[in-house]
Amino acid sequence: MSQDQGTDRLTAALRDSESESWSRRAAAGRQLAAWAEREEVGPVLERLLLDAHDTAVTQETAQALLERRDLVGLRAVLAALSRAEEWWTADQLDGEVLGYESWMIADDRTDEFVDQLARLVADQDKGVRDEALRLSRPGEQP
Repeated sequence: MSQDQGTDRLTAALRDSESESWSRRAAAGRQLAAWAEREEVGPVLERLLLDAHDTAVTQETAQALLERRDLVGLRAVLAALSRAEEWWTADQLDGEVLGYESWMIADDRTDEFVDQLARLVADQDKGVRDEALRLSRPGEQP
């Protein structure tokens, strides 16, 4: 893919993230997850993770970020989880994070998951720190 094609896809995904159609917003979240490191994409991903109209948008965006299986994706989802105001959004995000933990364990990547949480426990964002601490200490309150 040429740089122009990548830019065109990013521009289209950013545009679709504002669509009235839940399916277009969900597809945009899935596409934008690939550009999660980009400064202009982070706030859009958070808005999609906290979509006020449809948890399918939340689900697709969170899954795409977590499928990256990296610190950037997990951090974005934990940040949104810490800011979720609606119970159904928090429940959806929490379920996706628990699914991610299960994937990592099933893929024999438990050490990698534990390392990600250890790094996020020291994150600058208090919400991310609290969520990472909660996950690293099951059954305890942070």
